[in-house]
Amino acid sequence: MIRTVGVLGAGQMGNGIAHVFAQYGYQVILFDIAQQQLDKALKTIGQNLERQAKKGAIPEALVVETVGRITITQSMSDLAGVDFAVEAVTEYEPLKLEIFRKLDGIVKAGSILASNTSSIPITKIASVTKRPDKVIGMHFMNPVPIMKLVEVIRGHATSEETFAQTGELVAKLEKEMAVSQDYPGFIVNRILMPMINEAVFALYEGIATVEDIDKGMKLGTNQPMGPLTLADFIGLDTCLAIMNVLYDGFKDPKYRPCPLLVKMVNAGYMGRKSGRGFYTY
Repeated sequence: MIRTVGVLGAGQMGNGIAHVFAQYGYQVILFDIAQQQLDKALKTIGQNLERQAKKGAIPEALVVETVGRITITQSMSDLAGVDFAVEAVTEYEPLKLEIFRKLDGIVKAGSILASNTSSIPITKIASVTKRPDKVIGMHFMNPVPIMKLVEVIRGHATSEETFAQTGELVAKLEKEMAVSQDYPGFIVNRILMPMINEAVFALYEGIATVEDIDKGMKLGTNQPMGPLTLADFIGLDTCLAIMNVLYDGFKDPKYRPCPLLVKMVNAGYMGRKSGRGFYTY
C-alpha cells in the first residue's frame, strides 16, 4: 500500500509532482539540497493551489490540507521510510545515476524508485541499484497539476508488480498513462524534440522569423503554442540535453542538435527561466 511518497528535486517538475501527490491524499517528503529551492517550492505550490481554488477546481479547504501533507528536507536519509520515490532532478545522466545509487541504499527494501526523466534509459538508471525490478520511469508533463499525461517506461528488469502499482498510482492522481518501451526519448520527446530542433534549424537557416515560425505551427497545425515558445517554456538547456540523448542513443544524424540551439545555451539563453531565449521575458 502506497501512503508516503518521496520527491527528489524541488524545481519546476519536483514541486508539481509533490503538489499532485499531496492533493490526492499522499504524505509527501520533498527533498532538495538547497533550502531556498524548498522554500520557493512550497510557496509556488501554495500559490498554484490558491489559483485552482479560485477557479473552483478544488475546494478552498484543500489548499491548507494539501500544503500540510508536504514535509521539506535537505537530508536524503529522511526518505528512508517512503513507499514510493520519484526523482525529478536536472536531466543530467551522471547526477541521476549518483542519486539512484544513494537512494537505493537509503529507501526501505520493497519500495519503488521512479524517475521523472524525459529521455535517459530506465534500464541504465536501474542498473546502478540492487532492485532493478523496482525501478520504473514515471514522466510527468509540465505543468504537472494541469497536464493529464504520465508516460510510464518499463526498464528491462521492471517487474509486472512494479508496473501495475505505478499504473494504479497514475489512475489515483486522475491522470492518463501512456506506456513506452525503454528507448531514448520514449514517446513524447522522441517526437516533440526533433520538431523543436527543426524549428530552430528553420530560424538558423533564415527561413522565417521566430514569430512567423511560431505563428505557422500554432495556427497551421492547431497547437496551443509555437515550438520556439514551447522551447523557451521547457528550457533550452533541457531541449539540448534531450537532443544529445537522442543523438548519442541512436547515432542517427537526424537527431543532431541545431548549432544555434547549442550557441544559445552556451550564451546562457535558457528561455523563460533565465529571462532570455527566443523571446525576452
